[in-house]
Amino acid sequence: MSSKNSTVNKKVHKLSLVAKTVTAVLGMAAFIHMSPVHADSVHTAVEGDTYYTLSKKYGISVNNLMSANPKISPANIYAGLSIKLPTSLKTASVQGSLIVKKTDPLAILKVFTTNKVVEAWGKTFNYSKTINVVATAYSSDPSENGWGPVDYYGKPLALGTIAVDPKVIPMGTKVLVTGHTHSGLPKKAFVARATDQGSAIKGKRIDIFIPGSQAKVNTFGFQNVKLYVIK
Repeated sequence: MSSKNSTVNKKVHKLSLVAKTVTAVLGMAAFIHMSPVHADSVHTAVEGDTYYTLSKKYGISVNNLMSANPKISPANIYAGLSIKLPTSLKTASVQGSLIVKKTDPLAILKVFTTNKVVEAWGKTFNYSKTINVVATAYSSDPSENGWGPVDYYGKPLALGTIAVDPKVIPMGTKVLVTGHTHSGLPKKAFVARATDQGSAIKGKRIDIFIPGSQAKVNTFGFQNVKLYVIK
């Protein structure tokens, strides 16, 4: 009798262990299912990030990134900025590269001189004229800014801020900058506004603000760029 009871007790013990195991597995599955995917759907920008570099890093097209971040201009991505990553598209990319890679719109710059229209990253701009200038770059380092990390109007320096000679380019003028090369700037083109000036910026010269260390910004050097004065 005791032998039979022992056997029954062993069976009950095994069933109990199985039940506990199943409960634990189901609990873990529920936890995973309930874990917010949003935790992995935000990228904190670092120095040098652009929609192009993020599209390569996460396997998400530039268009999808821009659609997910309608308030973030491609020309104003700076360190510390929170950029949303389309979670469903990111997951699809990781699981099986379901996203069809298209030609990066940032790599395309089209100019229609007859109609005075320029197209960059899929957007169209009407322009009034073009200006060929020599460009340099500056950072927010105190040694480069007599009135601190702000522009002429006292607004914080941001990607898209340029210093100009007001006699050549009036303050407030909006331009599309093209022909530059630097990892801290969007490729091919970016929109900028003349909101800063400096004693060394005279004639057909512009100084482009680039977020980042002074050493990295100084690698820009001197470059010949073309400005499209856009409306």
